Amino acid sequence: MSYSAETPLAQTASSQCEQRAGDLPRLLVADREQLALETTHAAVRNQPWAVSWACDAADTIAVVKKFRPHLVLLDLAIPGSDGIQLIRRIHELNPETQIIIHTANHSTESAVHAMRAGAVDYLNKPLASNVLSDRLTYWLAQREMQTREVQTELDLLDSFTFGGVVGRSPAMLHLLARVRRVAPHFTTALVSGETGSGKELVARALHTWSGELGSFVTCNCASIVDTLFESELFGHKRGSFTGATDDRPGLVLAAANGTLFLDEIGEMPLLLQAKLLRLLQNREVRPLGDNNAVKVELRIVAATNRDLRKQVADGTFREDLFYRLSTVHFPVPPLRERQEDLPLLIRHFLMDCAARYSKPGLNLSRRAEIVLNRYFWPGNIRELENSLNYACMMAQNSVVDIGDLPDYLLTPAESEQKTTPMTMAEVEYQHALHVLQLCDGNRVRAAELLGIGRATLYRMLARHETPVRS
Repeated sequence: MSYSAETPLAQTASSQCEQRAGDLPRLLVADREQLALETTHAAVRNQPWAVSWACDAADTIAVVKKFRPHLVLLDLAIPGSDGIQLIRRIHELNPETQIIIHTANHSTESAVHAMRAGAVDYLNKPLASNVLSDRLTYWLAQREMQTREVQTELDLLDSFTFGGVVGRSPAMLHLLARVRRVAPHFTTALVSGETGSGKELVARALHTWSGELGSFVTCNCASIVDTLFESELFGHKRGSFTGATDDRPGLVLAAANGTLFLDEIGEMPLLLQAKLLRLLQNREVRPLGDNNAVKVELRIVAATNRDLRKQVADGTFREDLFYRLSTVHFPVPPLRERQEDLPLLIRHFLMDCAARYSKPGLNLSRRAEIVLNRYFWPGNIRELENSLNYACMMAQNSVVDIGDLPDYLLTPAESEQKTTPMTMAEVEYQHALHVLQLCDGNRVRAAELLGIGRATLYRMLARHETPVRS
């Protein structure tokens, strides 16, 4: 820490800061004039601050590195650096540090530049102790409010997590209330929504609240080869086809007395749709190579991000199967229609990442929070989770700043730049292409992150005829 060695006042500030900085908010006065330190001490006489002093840019950086002040009172004309660049450097070292600028050379232009660089307030010299005292009192009140907000978010997260689904928006509360009422009684349900919106979590909530003791078994209809679909779903007897060396019960029997989740049901081949309809009607399954049907009790939840009514009209989905599945229908709203849930979801994923990456106490900087709140999230909750996972891995301390976020979040989204809205197919394609680029062209990994089958990803890319590095 840097202080003027000639002045008893500075020596007193040094000892106070070292003794009290552990449990008090830390204030750094970065100014070549000792008068600023004297004014600050007068301003904080009755306030709980640990005050330190730096007289040039190099000393300021050293103090920020060692003591990580909560607030910096910075003279824009401090020797050794351009004040605007110093603001940026302080935020690189400690994103949570807030900066109040003070200068004798006041101009609107310099104030605007300082605010854009990250300063939170702007004062004129000479500093008046009563004005500075009011500003610091206000800062302490804001800090206490932010602390309460974090605790409130944690309390809300605990109160508004239902069966693994996080949400307090009216749309989600209405959806979850319907799920809870229907869960004990349903046998077949359809969950629809955009990619990444949380359809599987809704299906799991249905299973959990149904009270069934059996397993929750997932079948991704887009990831199974057509020729093996029947065997995977209904099972087979030994010798029923080439390579069938053992009896296999299939996913339907594995979900007996539980729930079978058929993800991306719109990808199911027409031939299999007829056999699935028979299962729904008769609650029985006949494995390949077996002459006898087996009765089975289970609940079936199908999910899709497609318009099944359009598929029915196009002849790619059976109408009778659609009506059988949609007896109970749960549309899941996209993230952009449930903005109230974003803070809770961010807190949820931060806590998850803190445990996963052994980084306790992870928090977002104010700048990073602004970036996340203004983004469109075409990939919905899955995109938010992937972005925060990346940012938490990149974070060098307990604060996730904008430099840790994926680059594409920091530039205007293409969807915001276009004069006409993108279709949902275009939005999904742009997000799939972005994830593919993050995975260095590895389509298998990209399909896993997107939560879709490789075949679906290939079709999505082929429709746009865009060359992708494999």
